[in-house]
Amino acid sequence: MSAALPFEDSRRLMGSNLYFAETGAVLELVGAPIDDDLIAAWRARVMRAGAHLGWVNRRAVARRHAAGAALAIAAPCDQLFLATEVNEWALCAALIEGDPKRWSGLEYALVAAVDNDAAPNASIPPVIEESAALARFERLAVLEARPQLRALLAAAATHGLPHVLDESVLTLGAGAGGREYSLTALPDVARVPWGELRDIPTAIVTGSNGKTTTVRLLAACARSHGWHAGYNCTDGVFLDDEALASGDYSGPAGARMVMRERRTEAAILETARGGILRRGIAVARASTAVITNVSSDHFGEYGIDDLAGVAEVKFAVAAALEPSGLLVLNADDPQLRARVEELVPRFGSAPRLGWFAATPDQPLLAEYRLRGAPTCGVHSGRLQLTYGSVEYDLGPILGMPLSMGGVAAYNIANMAGAALAAAALGIAPATIAAVLARFGADLKDNPGRMMQFEVGGVRVLIDYAHNPDGLRGFLNVAAHLRGAGRLGVLLGQAGNRKDEDVEKLAQVAAEFKPDLVVLKEDEAHLRGRAPGEVPRIIRAELKRLGFQDAALPIGNSEIEAARYALDWARPGDVLALPMHSSSARAALIAMLQKH
Repeated sequence: MSAALPFEDSRRLMGSNLYFAETGAVLELVGAPIDDDLIAAWRARVMRAGAHLGWVNRRAVARRHAAGAALAIAAPCDQLFLATEVNEWALCAALIEGDPKRWSGLEYALVAAVDNDAAPNASIPPVIEESAALARFERLAVLEARPQLRALLAAAATHGLPHVLDESVLTLGAGAGGREYSLTALPDVARVPWGELRDIPTAIVTGSNGKTTTVRLLAACARSHGWHAGYNCTDGVFLDDEALASGDYSGPAGARMVMRERRTEAAILETARGGILRRGIAVARASTAVITNVSSDHFGEYGIDDLAGVAEVKFAVAAALEPSGLLVLNADDPQLRARVEELVPRFGSAPRLGWFAATPDQPLLAEYRLRGAPTCGVHSGRLQLTYGSVEYDLGPILGMPLSMGGVAAYNIANMAGAALAAAALGIAPATIAAVLARFGADLKDNPGRMMQFEVGGVRVLIDYAHNPDGLRGFLNVAAHLRGAGRLGVLLGQAGNRKDEDVEKLAQVAAEFKPDLVVLKEDEAHLRGRAPGEVPRIIRAELKRLGFQDAALPIGNSEIEAARYALDWARPGDVLALPMHSSSARAALIAMLQKH
């Protein structure tokens, strides 16, 4: 008799997500035969339970992947704990029906899991038999239901207002036009001062690379427009220049902080892959959303095994757009171009599309313009914005500090995408052009991203560059600046990547034939790996590619690795230093500024 549960994770989805635009629940199925019969039996039970509970938007999505399958169901926002129970029951009952001998211990396992979690519903233990299970679900639904919450959300929608919801607080409106209410003391609809509440211009930024730079560009445009700009990113949560929180806040917690800051007049929200997969998107309404690009990163997590899967995750932002909102896409990215057609079957409609590109005179932009789409790209060395059928010259690329003299193609893409999104927020093209002409000239504009220093004749570059595509773009700039000098590179990776993904990083570095590769321990992001494991993988791959031991020293921390590179360098050399820990980066910058 097996007492092991056949899923490794069962969680709530608090907003639009990989599977659908509604709230719901998902479980990750492992260690069980996944066939059409099992999925059909699971889906049938989910639909029967949803109908019994009176759920209106009943959806059940099975997404198979290399390690198993994700089974997701839609559910009302005040029934999400119940939704996880319904989902688990439907799967376990289907397994028992298909192979009762193998799965005879599943009911016991479900009961034990509830007891171990010390859940508030432990006094109503799970049961497999359907009529008893449905009766249990009815009791749980009453315990979790918040009819006032549903009424308030319906009223907010009627007033055209956004909302932000978590486990304890409901926000109606946003930023300077928002108001918070505890879920334990929700007001009646008639007692809410609806006339005092309002929406604020809101942009969501996602993608594999360039998110933080795009967020900071948009925030700079919003400030130049006259708004107090709230934004969250991998470095924290900010209102203009004021840090409200430090650390990686590129997920739902950061977005909620921005939307609940009463001084925020425009919100720019970095929305990373992990947050979308774990909990869904934190906001229900946005003016525009940007998908910067899609590249190989985090493969194997939550069933995302390839670029097509990454693109699916990123497109979840489309569901959060208001009816007139603009979805801004990278025309240079084949995955984004290929998957646009899936938006209608996935969400029921497709938003208005805008396209940007870094490729000079990208022919696709001309095609999109003919269809009436807003675009932004490079033409004759200048950044051209087309919006509302009017063309605007945003200035010469060579005059924009982020472009690094036109060499940093990925930053040209970031500027083009940000320009389109800024226009969608209602910011004047002249204001956008003025920001692009100065942004990046000051180190404080974009900390940790393509920062330049010169120390004793050595050119030092600092960037985030956390995946193969990001590293390639970074090293392209370093190679251009190298001249007759030597190239030194820092190389490390977070522990939650597959071995082959870590090796790919080494292969990209090898393309540029560096004279030194300091293998760093990313001590702040071991994420399950033993100390020294990732540097050893990178070192082995570089040795296989022909690098000698003397060119591959190991630093036991990011700052130790950076010191080694600085001690090695001589005038005329270029050092490309990807730094991932904010504390190590701050220490390095302080060291460089001192010298």
